[in-house]
Amino acid sequence: MTSVALCTINSSARSIARLCQVSRSAHGTADFHSFVARYSTLRKCAFLPGGKWSFIRAGTRQMSQSSPGRISLGRYGKGVFLAAGAAAVTGVLAAGVSHFQRAEMATKISKVEEEEGNIRERCKSFMSVPVTDIKVLEQRKDAMSTRMEMLIMETQAEFCRALEEVDGGSFRVDRWSRKEGGGGISCVMQDGKVFEKAGVNVSVVFGNLTEEAARQMRSRGKVLKGKDGKLPFCAMGVSSVIHPKNPHIPTVHFNYRYFEIEEADGTKQWWFGGGTDLTPVYIDLEDAAHFHKTLKEACDKHHPKYYPDFKKWCDNYFYVRHRGETRGIGGIFFDDLDSPNQEEVFHFVKSCAKTVVPCYLPIVNKHLNDSFTPEEKDWQQVRRGRYVEFNLVYDRGVKFGLATPGSRIESILMSLPLTARWEYMHEPTKGTKEAEMLEVLRNPKEWI
Repeated sequence: MTSVALCTINSSARSIARLCQVSRSAHGTADFHSFVARYSTLRKCAFLPGGKWSFIRAGTRQMSQSSPGRISLGRYGKGVFLAAGAAAVTGVLAAGVSHFQRAEMATKISKVEEEEGNIRERCKSFMSVPVTDIKVLEQRKDAMSTRMEMLIMETQAEFCRALEEVDGGSFRVDRWSRKEGGGGISCVMQDGKVFEKAGVNVSVVFGNLTEEAARQMRSRGKVLKGKDGKLPFCAMGVSSVIHPKNPHIPTVHFNYRYFEIEEADGTKQWWFGGGTDLTPVYIDLEDAAHFHKTLKEACDKHHPKYYPDFKKWCDNYFYVRHRGETRGIGGIFFDDLDSPNQEEVFHFVKSCAKTVVPCYLPIVNKHLNDSFTPEEKDWQQVRRGRYVEFNLVYDRGVKFGLATPGSRIESILMSLPLTARWEYMHEPTKGTKEAEMLEVLRNPKEWI
């Protein structure tokens, strides 16, 4: 889970694809762990370890939403979703110049600028007023930092309201400030009817990089030219982790962020990062394919290699090395993305952010009234323990945030579940659903 820190279905390939209606809509976040090496003329992208929506279920559990065998997303609109079986072969990023630097793009997004609307009016729909003063946002409405702050605030509000509608509870909205510059908005719902712990956080922080942060970036290949030993930066993002009570509803995490550094000559280095990933306790093939297909459709609008590359990157990053297993069934993950140009990368990130409701809420609605046994609940607790292990042992954003002055510890640790369990020498019995889940985590697969 990326922290609030100083800075951040395929049932064996089905012979006939199911055509279904789909809804569209849907600890600070800008973490330092994402800021891997980027060179001025040469960049490497290497994989780092570590209306109504409905579809027909293949399972036998009783449905509770809409008609039997269907689930509904409600007010988020209508669209079309084709759940097909074929698995795609993932691409591998070259160890030299990345294809993201090619001048040509296989798929071009529209060059027509999307109407982003009046800032003051848009702010009325947020969970809170933005971190940055509205007058300042209006004065620099065309700046990428303003556009990104508005996007992350909208993403937070859309996701929180979708979760509140399902749960019936409400989020506690907690504004915080950082004396070094900036602050954030933490939205947390705890002990709800559906969600044991749900957090959706925004952070917008600025100031000068600490020497530790600058040294870390330089050690990873960044060329940073400060003035009088100072490197002004701004960093912002939205981050969420949702831990449901029912073990048949998966945990989900997403994070989208932007980072900008001003160098001595006034030029700015900038990059985006983020992703969305799913951590189920039990495998549901239709859920997995729906989740991945929604992300793939967003990626394919911008480049045909984005989904296979970022899916692979996700599998490699969310890997619990000491257990020899992934944290979940992945999704997409990318870091240090700064080409082909700022406008196109922003629109890609925006497309990804707009998937967080439609990729997850249909799965939640589908399993709302699924029954579960005490044994299934215990397995959920064990899997949550693995989630904690990854976050505290491997997630560089969490580790950096915990060691950084001025970071907000409560927001960083928001990613952890309310309850978890560690059993000595635990291993599921062969042939069980739990063993099936573990096999997938030890051998990541293609879901679409």
